Parts: sequence; C-alpha cells; structure tokens
Amino acid sequence: MRSLRRSTANARRGGTPPADSAPGAVETSVERLQQRLGYTFRDQQLLRQALTHKSASASNFERFEFLGDAALGLAVAQLLFDTWPDASEQQLTLMRAKLVNANALADNARRLELGRCLKLSVSERRSGGADRTSILADAFEAMLGVIVCDGGFEAAAEVVRRVFLGQLTQPDDVDLKDPKTRLQEHLQARGMGLPSYSLLAKHGADHALEFLVECSVDGLDVRAQGRARSLRKAETAAAATVLRRLER
Repeated sequence: MRSLRRSTANARRGGTPPADSAPGAVETSVERLQQRLGYTFRDQQLLRQALTHKSASASNFERFEFLGDAALGLAVAQLLFDTWPDASEQQLTLMRAKLVNANALADNARRLELGRCLKLSVSERRSGGADRTSILADAFEAMLGVIVCDGGFEAAAEVVRRVFLGQLTQPDDVDLKDPKTRLQEHLQARGMGLPSYSLLAKHGADHALEFLVECSVDGLDVRAQGRARSLRKAETAAAATVLRRLER
C-alpha cells in the first residue's frame, strides 16, 4: 500500500524518472560509453564532471568544451592530413569543417549513446535535452577535453581517430566553395543581410605581414576574428568560424 502511495505521489509530481536515469542504468551506460570510446578514465570523478550539464550542477563540463574544441580541431586536422597526403589546403579545410560542425558532432554523440549518460536537470531532461543537438555537440567536445586532462592529447587523438576514421570522404567529393561563399549562401537562404569584414590590425614586415580581420552579421549577435598571412585567408578564417557558430 505504501508502495502504491509512493507511486501515486510520483505521478502527481510529474512521473517517475526515465529508466536510463536510474543509478544502475546510468552506471552501465557509462561503462558502455567508455567501451565505445575505447578509453577508460583513470579519474572517475573527472568523468562524472564530463557528463554533468550546467543545468544539473555548477561543477559541469562547460569549461572542458574550450579544451575539447581545440583538441578536436587539431586531431581531425592531423587525421585528414595523414590520410590524404595529396589533398590541397582548401580540401582539407572543408573536410574538417564537415566533420566538426554541430550536427556531425551530435550524430557521433548519439552513436556513442552519450545522451544516456548525461546528468541533466529534471526539466532539461523532460524537454528533450538528452537528445538536443546543441547539448550533445557540446558534450562531445567536453568529453574530448576531459580525456586530454585525464590521459593527454594523444589519448584524445586516438579516440578521434576511432570515431571519425569511417566518416572520411574522398577529397574530390568535397564542395569546394570557400567559407565566405557558403556563409553568404547560408545567410541569403534565411533572408538575412550579407556579412561584413573589418580589418582590425596588420602586423609585421612587408615580407611577413599578418592580418587580423573580424567578420560580423548585422542583426545577429555573432562575430569572429581570423588571422592569416593574407587578407583573403584571414577573411576566410573569420567567415568559417561565424558559419560554424550559426550552424550550431
């Protein structure tokens, strides 16, 4: 009878938690996640933080996203560079962009069943946060950042190789439109204005100039900087970052 009353009370409060949020189920999911990653954490406390969303605790994975984003970019670049020795810089850049955008990262997180392991607030889980693209993409990056802290960059790069190796496309299959063109098409398709580019600084001797450019979009709170040895490449780098943020 007490059990029935407890069940009724739970129902009044909005239902019982999902099956995969039970401690035993979560523990099993975390073990499977490590198996899929091919990496076992030495510091399990660090792993727990890597799986905690900001909605659930102040001690969460948000800070690790910064490190994971950098590790991901370098590891994917190295993987592409080694796999396709004859690919051009433009092809490598576009292939990397295709692999590290938010949708691609979230799809990889789903294949790893990362959402099952995340610790979310009750309201965030009920609203579908465990399968939300933005949360999964952030969690994937954070996971790589935590692996860097736990086992070093090479360990994170090996996980990236395992996850992404089967997803590489032939260089000749890449859409060779540069990021500036793709950003313009992305904005025009949504009825937005064109991006603008501002030269912020120019440093160095004439034979070794470095340009710092900012790309921004009117009406959107998004802007990014690009730095390169030519004005065109600096604009391209800034456009690629803005495009990546808009796609997320």
